[in-house]
Formats: sequence, C-alpha cells, structure tokens
Amino acid sequence: MKIGYPDKWRDYSALEIDKGAYVLNMMRSSEFEYQRNLEKIGQPVDKTEWGMNPQTVNAYYNPSNNEIVFPAAILQPPFFDPNADDALNYGGIGAVIGHEITHGFDDQGRQYDANGNLVQWWSEEDDAQFTDKVGVVVSQYESFCPLDSQCVNVNLTLGENIADFGGLTIAYYAFEMTEQGKADEMIDGFTPEQRFFLGFGRIWASAYTEEAMRQQLLTNPHSPGEYRVNGTLTNMPEFYEAFGVTENSGLYLAEQDRAKIW
Repeated sequence: MKIGYPDKWRDYSALEIDKGAYVLNMMRSSEFEYQRNLEKIGQPVDKTEWGMNPQTVNAYYNPSNNEIVFPAAILQPPFFDPNADDALNYGGIGAVIGHEITHGFDDQGRQYDANGNLVQWWSEEDDAQFTDKVGVVVSQYESFCPLDSQCVNVNLTLGENIADFGGLTIAYYAFEMTEQGKADEMIDGFTPEQRFFLGFGRIWASAYTEEAMRQQLLTNPHSPGEYRVNGTLTNMPEFYEAFGVTENSGLYLAEQDRAKIW
C-alpha cells in the first residue's frame, strides 16, 4: 500500500527548465524521462517508485507490483473528509480503496499472481465460472447508450466496471462493521446505509457536453459517472433494501438479471 506521497523524492536537478520556449522545456523533460527509464535496464525493480504525482486526484492498482496507490490529492472531499461521518467516507474513499483492491481480481489483474508474474494461478473451473459471471456485467453495460449513436464500450470498460462493483461491495461490508454501521441513527433524514450509497453517488457526479461524452466513450476505460453509479447499485441487494427499491422504481433490476461475481 502506498498512501499520500513517496518515501523518497525523484531528483530533477539535472533537468533544465527556463523561461524560454515552452516546446524546448517539453523536449528536455521528455529526454530526461526517457533517459531515466533507460537507466533502469539491468537494475532491480524499484518497488518504492510511484506512477502518479501526490497532486493527482486519482488512484491505481499496479499488477506488476501487486500494489494499491492513493496520492494525497484524492484524500480530500468528496472522496474523503475527516469531518464527515463514516457512511460518507466509506461510500467515497472506501469504495475507491475497494475498487483498486478488486482490480487485482478483474479480467486483467487476475492474470497476475501475488508476485506480479503473468501466470495462470486460478483453476480452470474458477476461470470458467468467473467468465460466465462477468458475462452478465457485459450484457448490462452494453445496453447503456448515453448518445443515440454510441453506447458504453464494454470491451474497454469491463475491468473498471468489475472494480466498481467489487469495490462498493467491499466498502459496504466494511462500513457495516463500524459503530455507525451497526447503529440506526438518522442524519439529515437518511439512514446510515442510505448515506453510504449517497456518498458513493456524489464522488462520480459529473456533467458532459456531447463532445466530451463521445470522447469518454471512445477513449476512457471508465464508464461515464452516471453508469458507474447506477450500473453498480442496481446489482446490489443492499441498495434495494436501503432505499426500498421495488419493481416500480426506476433503478429496479430483476433479481435473475443482476450480476454477482463474488
């Protein structure tokens, strides 16, 4: 686990940055990074190295190192707020943590073992059952079409969709173990479980122009925010129970059509 920032900082003293032409600064920066990578050849893998800056609002799982990484910038609202109740934080950063853990077991991460080697470590039976269960997720997301001519590309987004589902499930059961999760105290008219799901919904609240949506669908391995939330929630029995979702509700999905991978 890597949280916040690296234990050692990269040395940029040999990189020349000046007030001259921007393109020359970019060229020198690219050359510096290229040379830094060349110097790794023949050397032991540096497992302390970070693939993101601390200032990046993001997180990642690296299968080669079997690591989850959370830069400092994501540890702030709406993902994490030290002054908020557990429900919001578990639905926010908790779901993100669970998401990155689940990447180790999605359609791609599961192909790497605990040491980061690309080997088949699942039994054939487990592999077949996983593929069958994931097929339900594929069917669901390929029906999400935010534009008349364009739908979610399930081949591009499958790993992220799986991680959203697994991550929120992990976070929910972790939250249920907290004092707030064991109690029934209402806050602002919502139960702890409802606030948990609201915490998840607000971290992916987003708005797109048509052009931005088209670019998202073509190039981004994450589904648009609306489907990251609704596509995940409709598969969770706990969501139905928390909000009393019935057959007449907009987000209702028949039980036999819901995905359940784990």
